[in-house]
Amino acid sequence: MTQDEAGILPLESATPARLAPALPASSAEKANMIIHYYRGEIGRMTSWRDRIDRTTNWSMTVVAGLLSVSLSTPSSHHGVVLFAMLLVSVFLLIEARRYRFFDVYRARVRQLERHYFSQALCPQAELKADWAEAIAASLRRPVFLMAYREALFRRIRRNYIWMYLILLLAWALKISSPKLQQNEAPAEFVSSLSQIVQNAHLGPLYGGVVLALVGAFYAALLFTILYRKPKDGEIAHGEVHV
Repeated sequence: MTQDEAGILPLESATPARLAPALPASSAEKANMIIHYYRGEIGRMTSWRDRIDRTTNWSMTVVAGLLSVSLSTPSSHHGVVLFAMLLVSVFLLIEARRYRFFDVYRARVRQLERHYFSQALCPQAELKADWAEAIAASLRRPVFLMAYREALFRRIRRNYIWMYLILLLAWALKISSPKLQQNEAPAEFVSSLSQIVQNAHLGPLYGGVVLALVGAFYAALLFTILYRKPKDGEIAHGEVHV
């Protein structure tokens, strides 16, 4: 006996087909959709901005805590400051990754602000006719708009270079001031370069090697500050950017 003869409906007909939500038909419905979409993108952008601020706050806490440990007593090793540089670098790598996500949502928000809301408030010549197409393409296939290296460079220029400079000054003070060494010499500063090299010893690493490594690291930081990529995208418009 078949299902039809037994009065049993086929399995496919037991579950009604689900239809996609209707698209906005009028200009009022489309405006209402854009407003709600804008609020959603603002929420996601704010969430990622909060994550960026957290890593910056963690870095500042590490700098303040480890500097107080390193400079408070002569028995503290200068390697504590180098360890702080390492931890800050880890937070920087995490923040650069978060910044790339933040940049995706910020770009969408800025597209709506520049091409829709600003035109609604004060109409001017059309800035970009296909601005909605760029947002639709990003929604269909989200991709990062900024390379990881560029995000890293921007976070260094914006925030982290100042923390690195503070750590460099503290480290230079630590290895150049006899009062901050365990022998507690009465002199204010070392009298020769050899003393600085000796104070810069880090375990099995010779002090000259440590100085060279720190110098190379800060030379790389200097390159990130001087490096400037031609501005494009939403970052090229205005100065209020993270």
